[in-house]
Parts: sequence; C-alpha cells; structure tokens
Amino acid sequence: MSEPYFSGWHRKKIFLAAFALLVSTASFLAWQHYFPVTAGAGWTWKIYLDDVELVSALARDEQGILYLTQEFNKQRGKLLKQLPNGALQEVMAGLDKPDGLATFRGGMLISQESAESPVLWLHQGQKTELFRGRHIEGIASDEKFIYAIEDVSAVGRLLRYDPATRQVDVLRDDLNVGEGLAICPDGRIFYSEKKSGWIKLYRPALAVDPVAHGGLNQPGFLLCNEEGLWIAEDATHGARLLQADASGTLSIVLDHLRSGQTILPIAPGRLLVAEQGRKRILEISRIPSGKP
Repeated sequence: MSEPYFSGWHRKKIFLAAFALLVSTASFLAWQHYFPVTAGAGWTWKIYLDDVELVSALARDEQGILYLTQEFNKQRGKLLKQLPNGALQEVMAGLDKPDGLATFRGGMLISQESAESPVLWLHQGQKTELFRGRHIEGIASDEKFIYAIEDVSAVGRLLRYDPATRQVDVLRDDLNVGEGLAICPDGRIFYSEKKSGWIKLYRPALAVDPVAHGGLNQPGFLLCNEEGLWIAEDATHGARLLQADASGTLSIVLDHLRSGQTILPIAPGRLLVAEQGRKRILEISRIPSGKP
C-alpha cells in the first residue's frame, strides 16, 4: 500500500522541481530581454532614433547627413537617410543584408552580407558595383584602398580592393566569422573575429596577427579614432560597448545591449550606436569632468 503512495509523491516532487526550473529559466530570459541598458562611469545615453527594424550600418556623408541600413535579406534590405526634420527617407532598395557603410571619395560604400552580392559605391545618385566577396560585412577605406571582411566560419578573409587597378588582394584568410573592421588615424587596422571572441591588429610583416583584445562576447563592429578603439558586441543578450584607450585598457561604455552594431562618432565624446535587438539607435555622451 505504501509503494503507490510513495510513487505518486515522488512524481509530484519531480513535477514541482521541473516547474520551478521552468519558471526560473523563463524569469531569467525575461530579465535578459527587458533589462535596460546601463552606462559605464563617466557616460550617459539616450534614444536617438526608435522603431527602425533590423537597423545595422551607420555613416555620415560630407554634409553630415546620417545614412543607415536595414539588414533585411532576399533583396528586401534598404539604405535610408535622415531628413532635417528627423524623418527617414529611402535612398536605395533591393539590397541583400546591407551590413556595412563607409564614406569614400564623396560617396557611400555599401557592403552586403549575402553569398554573392557586390560591394556598391553610391556617388552622385549613381550606383556602381566595385567587387564581390563571400558574405562581406565590415567595410572601411583610407581613401586609397577599400578594405572588407567576410562573415564566414573558419574560411573568412580580410580583403583589400584597389579602385585604380580593380584588383582584390587577400590580406588574411581562414578567419572565423569576421565582422568588424576599423582603420585608425595612424593607419593601423583592427578587425574582429566574432566566433573567436577577439580583436586582432593587422601586421603585414607577420604571418599571424597578434590578438589585441580577447575573451570578448561576440565582438562585431569596430571604430578607431583619436579617442581610442571602440568595440560593439553583437551578442543577443548582455552585449557591451567597450572603449580601449591608448594603453589598450578596456572600459565599459554601455552594458546590457542587445545585438550592438555600427558605432559612429558625431562629435568629440559623442557617438551613435545601432542596437539592432531593440530596433533603435542610441546616442552616447561623455559626462564632462566635475559633473555627477
């Protein structure tokens, strides 16, 4: 008589434990999803633009006009620009996962992360196909060359395109999900391998590039300017915006981002960052010394 009673009690105990685990897991996932972005010491943030589905790349032209992309696939991606009244206007449609923007010789470079889509140059209203790669994501230029990186597991490449000769050189291969690419004012080139969790410094004289920063949470887009190297993590939960100073020391600018994307400077101590997971663009500002 005691065995059925024990079996029923045992089953009930297992059910309650499983239910508690389910509730705990759901609560944790909800906490991850809704936990607000927090600013690191010395920084503050606000929403710059909201409700932009799959916002990804950001760039400003020579007149300071903001351009941005919506990273839809299957030729549904778009390039938009912000009008003086704050509204967004479509500039180009029919793109396939447009994931990178960079200014180049008075125009705008657009990379597409699909398998065979070309890098485009939009200049004076005309669209020109420059070169092709495999799932090109990050793109940057020093005005002489165009650099691009491929978002491919294990066999991604760092590319350099010469507009004068139309030649594409492979600078590095066997990259593990290359995403971000940044050229510093002093000419240094950093690139990220999202799957490996590190940022590397391109050193053409070496066979293997040194790791500048490791142990990161899916590092994606990069920016390098006079204030240092900026890193946006492309993780779905708990992503950060980081800054490395001249000594290489990392500090947290923002925490609890959802899929951080392109970082764009708009003034000293002020930047925009696309937060794709929440369909918005954030404006980050450094708090002046002496203020709380």
